Amino acid sequence: MANELDEMTAPELESGNDVKVIAKQLPVTVGVGSKIFNVIWWFLPPILGGVIWLIMKAKAKNYFQQLQQKIQHDASQIDNYLEQRVQILQNCARLLDKAIDLDKETFTQIAKYRGNAGAEGDEARVELAEKVEGVARSVNIAFENYPDLRAHGELADAMQQNSYLQREITAAREVYNDTVNTWNRDIFAWPTKQIVAAKAGYTTRIPFAASRETKDAARGVFF
Repeated sequence: MANELDEMTAPELESGNDVKVIAKQLPVTVGVGSKIFNVIWWFLPPILGGVIWLIMKAKAKNYFQQLQQKIQHDASQIDNYLEQRVQILQNCARLLDKAIDLDKETFTQIAKYRGNAGAEGDEARVELAEKVEGVARSVNIAFENYPDLRAHGELADAMQQNSYLQREITAAREVYNDTVNTWNRDIFAWPTKQIVAAKAGYTTRIPFAASRETKDAARGVFF
């Protein structure tokens, strides 16, 4: 049998493909066959099969409840690092302001984001992360535009901490996305998990993705 995807003979996508995360939550549904499957356990063998099926569904429900707590834990890690990063950016902005005339709007933005560091919900958390990244970019640009400031010990320290926290946020996002991927995969695992997920009204979750500004910056010329 020939390979379905053959890199030697298949048409080539010369224009490239810009991969994007689709911000859409898919509900879990089951068909008539699954509903019949859900009932038939009570007849094969009588009663005992139904009890086994109830135990299987209870285990699946417990699994999803524990997985939701894992997602919450992973999300809170991102929140913690975001909160620390906002604090560091605030310190950077204060140190920069002592040396140069920093845009006052930067202070206003940082203060606002600091108050919202514990964002609720996947979409709110992604939006906050994008805004904090925008402020960080402004601070970095100001820092880069004044090479003499790099000799400032406290500022250099703060910028290093900012860089470290950005790496930690990236790592925390990876952990979060791995857990979200497990959730999105398992709610469609037929029969037990999918039937339980459909009854509970579960939907897929949207993973973290890079902001449009970050993607555009990645396409820039650095050298």
